[in-house]
Amino acid sequence: MSSRNGGEPLVEIRNLKKYFPIRKGLLQREVARVHAVDDVTFAVREGETLGLVGESGCGKSTLGRTIVRLLEPTEGAVIFEGRDISSLGPRALRPLRRRMQMVFQDPYASLNPRKRVGSIIGAPLKIHGVAKSERRQRVQELLETVGLSPEHYNRFPHEFSGGQRQRIGVARALALNPQLIVADEPVSALDVSIQSQMLNLLDDLQKELQLTYIFIAHDLGVVRHVSNRIAVMYLGKLVELSPAEELYQRPIMPYTEALLSAVPIPDPDLSHQRERIVLEGDVPSPINPPSGCRFHPRCRYMTDICREVEPPLTDYGHGHLAACHHPLNVDKETLARVTVSERHTPAAADERAKPRDPGKEEAKPIPRSG
Repeated sequence: MSSRNGGEPLVEIRNLKKYFPIRKGLLQREVARVHAVDDVTFAVREGETLGLVGESGCGKSTLGRTIVRLLEPTEGAVIFEGRDISSLGPRALRPLRRRMQMVFQDPYASLNPRKRVGSIIGAPLKIHGVAKSERRQRVQELLETVGLSPEHYNRFPHEFSGGQRQRIGVARALALNPQLIVADEPVSALDVSIQSQMLNLLDDLQKELQLTYIFIAHDLGVVRHVSNRIAVMYLGKLVELSPAEELYQRPIMPYTEALLSAVPIPDPDLSHQRERIVLEGDVPSPINPPSGCRFHPRCRYMTDICREVEPPLTDYGHGHLAACHHPLNVDKETLARVTVSERHTPAAADERAKPRDPGKEEAKPIPRSG
């Protein structure tokens, strides 16, 4: 997908946190918090696709919903077109809803089964004051845009397949001509044969309508084909941010290496040569996350410093950032030149703890899957 990289970012996330309180007792006092998103910073340029990946429960969907203000941020800022929208009320947010939309993961649950397709897609138009006479024509145009027939206007969601329902969800998101679309695992609930059709549709729409995507997924094979850059999350933290091909050729964070090792390759010879990394243990609780590097309980390169000090996000050049005390695929000469990214590093991390020892120096490129 093409990226128009000039100018200011369309959306910028600064030190964003989203905690969910856990309350107990008669007075419902807060006894703990779920650290769903914990001090995340990045920016998305107009026209690009940022892939957001990680295991289930790492905070991807919560981050996406907080960006479009479906959830209230606990701390931090969401800057959209140079304006801080993180504390705006419902009335002030309404005009911005036109420019930020979301495609939800489950095409079965995200459509009202009692409403006809015309009413579902036309709801945003009705809310924003588009005349009834114009709504029907606009909805029929949107149905054609996403590859459905205008004759489907009066059908109910149960009359469509999963792929067709997701197309209806995309049409609803496009109704108000948005600039930013947060796609929350838009193909994970679809058959493999339908996934490529949906990805091609999103690609075509981006080129035609100049859209900007934040594409949330747990399948790195899917993300590789749609993203300009990829952000990797683990337990609420941003642990790696890189141009897409750079990430696949040279993963620096051990967690990213493990995720990439699970991507299936159709070539049996290449697949046999590659090392499969199985992470031991379960993901720690986001209520009481580990000290230091949050990945250290499952990391095969872990040392004492990993338990004690949270690593800063370090800039390895070419826009490739990673948070690791023992980075992979870099040598000691490279480590001597790298700098800590003060802008992206969380406040809780130690900015003085620049990595000194490589975890594994030899690069093992991940071949393309088809």
